[in-house]
Amino acid sequence: MQWETVIGLEIHAQLATKSKIFSAASTAYGAQPNTQACAVDLGLPGVLPVLNAEAVRMAAKFGLAVGANVALRSVFARKNYFYPDLPKGYQISQFELPIVETGMLDIQLDEDTVKRVGITRAHLEEDAGKSLHEDFHGSTGVDLNRAGTPLLEIVSEPDIRSAVEAVAYMKKIHSLVRYLEICDGNMQEGSFRCDANVSVRPMGQSELGTRTEIKNLNSFRFVEKAINFEVERQIEVIENGGKITQETRLYDSNKNETRPMRSKEEAFDYRYFPDPDLLPVEIDEAFLVELKKTLPELPDEKKARFVSEHGLLPYDAGILTSSRELANYFEEAVGHANGDAKQVANWIKGDLLAALNKDNLDIIDSPVSALMLAGMIARISDNTISGKIAKQVFEAMWGGEGDADAVIESQGLKQITDTGAIEKIVDEIIANNPGQVEQYRGGKDKLFGFFVGQVMKETKGKASPAQVNELLKKKL
Repeated sequence: MQWETVIGLEIHAQLATKSKIFSAASTAYGAQPNTQACAVDLGLPGVLPVLNAEAVRMAAKFGLAVGANVALRSVFARKNYFYPDLPKGYQISQFELPIVETGMLDIQLDEDTVKRVGITRAHLEEDAGKSLHEDFHGSTGVDLNRAGTPLLEIVSEPDIRSAVEAVAYMKKIHSLVRYLEICDGNMQEGSFRCDANVSVRPMGQSELGTRTEIKNLNSFRFVEKAINFEVERQIEVIENGGKITQETRLYDSNKNETRPMRSKEEAFDYRYFPDPDLLPVEIDEAFLVELKKTLPELPDEKKARFVSEHGLLPYDAGILTSSRELANYFEEAVGHANGDAKQVANWIKGDLLAALNKDNLDIIDSPVSALMLAGMIARISDNTISGKIAKQVFEAMWGGEGDADAVIESQGLKQITDTGAIEKIVDEIIANNPGQVEQYRGGKDKLFGFFVGQVMKETKGKASPAQVNELLKKKL
């Protein structure tokens, strides 16, 4: 039987406010445990929450960016459950009336395929604390610094059909919240994570299968691996005559498997009700009009401009606009490279991103600046070096040996463009390979590459490829 996968993601983006959503305690990462949890975060008797207006502004900004309905009236509710790192015994969230509803996002799957994923809602809530299971000799510690940190939970429609699509969607949301500067997107610090709801159904069936929820996935790689494992597990269970249990599961990255956390029968009855300590949030159209003016050029808009302004393919433009910093790097390099956008794009997509990935660096930490890359491309354009030698120059620049001119000078990489010198070498190669010359002239055209290779080998790659080709064609 052919199976179809159905996936919905719940992404938790920690909002980049300086203080918590209902208190003045700091949200800075890395403080000593329990040094940034005030009386409000601890839920002590007699304290009252006060809403952080910046969190509301950031949530509304996201809603505008995904073409959603930003509610003029939204309500906070209490979500009741007991957990060691939830001091109040309830979490303040939004339930029936969230601040953002019914948006959408387009994701690029390959060079020719764009898919639209619906966004059901995005609501504000406070984060819980963190249970610490290491270094306590069989006990569990609790750090409440994170309690009360503002979160925007972004819930997709079940429109995603594979782990690859799930990662593409998650990366697009990650890019968007960073463009908007409402979340730093740091997955290692827990600022951006997701829960994946996964089910399978026979191909062509409209009814959804029984879903499982994989909790707290904090890397794109883990999202892909966890979903792929869970899909295979569910299909195997069904095909062996079993039934899928609706449950919450955890992903074990060491064993590359999901395992049960709690079943539906053990699921919490959250008993949502409007929080009596917080008034409904009311904003007006004028607020949204002014907020819309503050939106930056968003990824899709920037991508369209790169296509029209720089003549890039949509797929390439999508890669270059995947982060605001990468797009800025590209545009700066193009500015210094006299508008040679396509060659700049090719170098960024190829050698630069490969080097960044290998050394696990972000574009802002690149040893090769946009100005340096443009300088190297200029030396290719004026025939100082060939494209092949440029790779050697790039590696040297990455290794900290200076800009392109300094590397070319210190390593003697300047291209040989003296026609007389190249012609002499071409004559020697032809004279030393009479058999190949005879075969080439007898119709074996592919041997032309052999002669080019011999000349380039003799000149250590420094001969102008164009001149080499021209002279060989003439001589042969």
